[in-house]
Amino acid sequence: MLGPGDFVGEGCLAGQAVRMATAKAITPVSALVIKKPEMSRVLRAEHSFSDLFVTYMLTRNIRIEEDLVDQLFNSSEKRLARILLLLARYGKDTEPQKVLHNMSQETLAEMVGTTRSRINVFMNKFRKLGFIKYNGSLEINSSLLSVVLRD
Repeated sequence: MLGPGDFVGEGCLAGQAVRMATAKAITPVSALVIKKPEMSRVLRAEHSFSDLFVTYMLTRNIRIEEDLVDQLFNSSEKRLARILLLLARYGKDTEPQKVLHNMSQETLAEMVGTTRSRINVFMNKFRKLGFIKYNGSLEINSSLLSVVLRD
């Protein structure tokens, strides 16, 4: 999931011929399209932007590594809890976005790597435990961290 200020399509800068991911908006979005030659020029000429972009890429690389470890070693319940916290931006410098809109169980299942029915079971469990409120929109409580942190 991408948020404000995030980049997509940066693989083309390294000559990546085949896209490895697809971005799909689940809310209204405004995007700035920058052609490869212009992006290359700006990265060379604007050092503050270049620093921002490199920091973003390193942070994203760390997140991808964490996602891989999560997929390999954690249960689907724990992966769902982590994804919900990431979507709500817990642990970011900004204030968490406790309410998420338009987040279907099918989308969550794709992100977690499981079925919609398993997501339904976990979401009902999280709701009964008070970790989330789920009625059309999704409110995430910081207490959900206990699922991610337990062994």
